[in-house]
Amino acid sequence: MNDSSVSLERLELDPVDLRILAQLQEDASLSNQSLAEKVHVSSATCLRRVKRLAEAGLIERQVAILSPERLGFGLTAIVEITLDHQATEHLAAFEARAAADASVQQCYRVSPGPDFVLIVQVADMAGYNAFAQRLLSLDANVRNVRSFFSTHRAKFGTQVVLPDTQGRAS
Repeated sequence: MNDSSVSLERLELDPVDLRILAQLQEDASLSNQSLAEKVHVSSATCLRRVKRLAEAGLIERQVAILSPERLGFGLTAIVEITLDHQATEHLAAFEARAAADASVQQCYRVSPGPDFVLIVQVADMAGYNAFAQRLLSLDANVRNVRSFFSTHRAKFGTQVVLPDTQGRAS
């Protein structure tokens, strides 16, 4: 491997791949032609590389990021959950229920401390109470819940830090 490429599970990423990924993280709605111009390659090369990156799983999906506040979902809760029983099947069962709930935007198993941290987006406190009743109160295995309510969002991002062409995080 030379200095200008990075190995990620047998896929060699060169500077062009990294530029494509960086641009797509900023704006995935770019046409192939616009993307190719921004990364300084031909349209055919760009299309081929984007397809390869997607097939390799580096591009999981392309989505639009909506404004929850403008859509009436102005309450964000960060919720820590500790279960009574942490056997694999109990963790998996709770995780499946949390991941299936439309109010849960993100679900993380964590350690040490609580078993799960959830990011929950709801309209208001009544919406949070309905979520808590639906997912937390009815589960006999939930031992402890700590909820934190966002009063201000200073940063929200989805970008993954990519290495620059010398292999350093940029």
